[in-house]
Amino acid sequence: MSDSVLFDTTDGVLTITWNEPERLNALTADMLDDAAAAIEEATDVRLIVITGSGRAFSSGAALGPDFDGAATLDGANRLVRAITRTPVPVVSAINGIAAGVGVSIAIAADITLAKSSSYFLLAFVNIGLMPDGGATELVAASIGRARANRMAMLGERLSADDAAEIGLIHTSLDDEAYDAELAMLVDKLGTGPTVALGAMKAAITATTLSHLDEALDREREGQIALFSTADFAEGGQAFVDKRKATFTGH
Repeated sequence: MSDSVLFDTTDGVLTITWNEPERLNALTADMLDDAAAAIEEATDVRLIVITGSGRAFSSGAALGPDFDGAATLDGANRLVRAITRTPVPVVSAINGIAAGVGVSIAIAADITLAKSSSYFLLAFVNIGLMPDGGATELVAASIGRARANRMAMLGERLSADDAAEIGLIHTSLDDEAYDAELAMLVDKLGTGPTVALGAMKAAITATTLSHLDEALDREREGQIALFSTADFAEGGQAFVDKRKATFTGH
């Protein structure tokens, strides 16, 4: 494992920190696989916390000349499955921007809190792609079809305050209150009735995310097809050039 993801286990709490702050914690396939493996292999852990270093939780997939779309999709899907299947609670602590697959990971957790200065953005449409990492189920299950379509199709930023108001996340807090709330959650969940919490999690996940595996597979098929379109080629180049893309519908 590299320093791109940091792992710390203290008092039964596994903390996973994305650690590429200069790239706004853009995620590679290796980073996603390392995080998934840590969750899958965790022992004597009663709580998992996922957060980011610097001013971002994650800006999404690491696009660029070395981008491996299929491997990144597979890593993201593996991580989302690990988060939702692990028998212990998972908390996402959103310290800044959560975009693209970063949104999927953030809300796959059982409880998501965010600094009020942060925001959520399904940026896929801006580069000619579709949401992935289970977002088509995770977002709709949280806020409903109409709002999910708005986030996915319009690619608008959703402030942390608005995300909390409509039920996408647990709560949004001023930066000064964020650390105290996270500490309270870590203490309460990390010392709670672990077996009962696991049973609750499994039951709620089964009821609200009953088609998550299908969604992940469907998104992968759709995204792989979109990687070969002219619109994605244009969208990806526009992203690198920091300009608005001109899509042709092909």
